[in-house]
Amino acid sequence: MYNLMVLAARPGDWTHEQFIEWWRGEHAEVTYPLPGLLRWQHTEILDSADERSAGWDGLSVLSFADRAALDAALASPEWKAAVEHVGSMRGRRMIWFGDEQTLVPLADPAP
Repeated sequence: MYNLMVLAARPGDWTHEQFIEWWRGEHAEVTYPLPGLLRWQHTEILDSADERSAGWDGLSVLSFADRAALDAALASPEWKAAVEHVGSMRGRRMIWFGDEQTLVPLADPAP
């Protein structure tokens, strides 16, 4: 699996709740059609371990089969639409790409 990871913070004039609602709602609707998107996990950041980690609202991990599939998504009109939807929001973000390796698999829930 090859991932695109986005760490983001809301614009200064938005509440955390507004930003999460926008990200998981309106912005998600624009992002779902990305070609080759296999999985999308989103974590609402509610607390931080230290001051250096504070100030972020959420983390998205969008998963693709491989780097070629991610590159195809990034070259698509659907990606262009998602980027345009973000527009000049003024929030902060950091974006990375990387190969996923599962170190501890998801356990089956207890019966």
